[in-house]
Amino acid sequence: MARIAGIDLPSNKPAFIGLTAIFGIGIPSAKEILKKAEVEKGKRIKDLNDKEIGRIRHIIEKEYKVEGERKSEIRQDINRLKDTRCYRGIRHRIGLPVRGQRTRTNARTRKGPKRGAVALKKREIKK
Repeated sequence: MARIAGIDLPSNKPAFIGLTAIFGIGIPSAKEILKKAEVEKGKRIKDLNDKEIGRIRHIIEKEYKVEGERKSEIRQDINRLKDTRCYRGIRHRIGLPVRGQRTRTNARTRKGPKRGAVALKKREIKK
């Protein structure tokens, strides 16, 4: 089992899919990494030798921000939007969708569960 950037890669998957287990690496960047490391993209993680894993690890460490470093960068970007009080920052702050989705219906993931309407009881008229 290969371990890159503190993540155990799934050994039975092709290399370009296995690299996507690392936060900050998607399929396009995984293919690019394998091309630079001169590794076949269809080769399984379990079939990679130590030299190939070392080349992949070196490229990722040198050229890509992954895992904690990437997450902190995203967090800083969101805080910058909040501090400048731009439209997207306000939407982040109040917990509504940021990218223009409708909110009249749906948007339950961002807004949270529905708050049920308070049922109004009829007052009893005394005779």
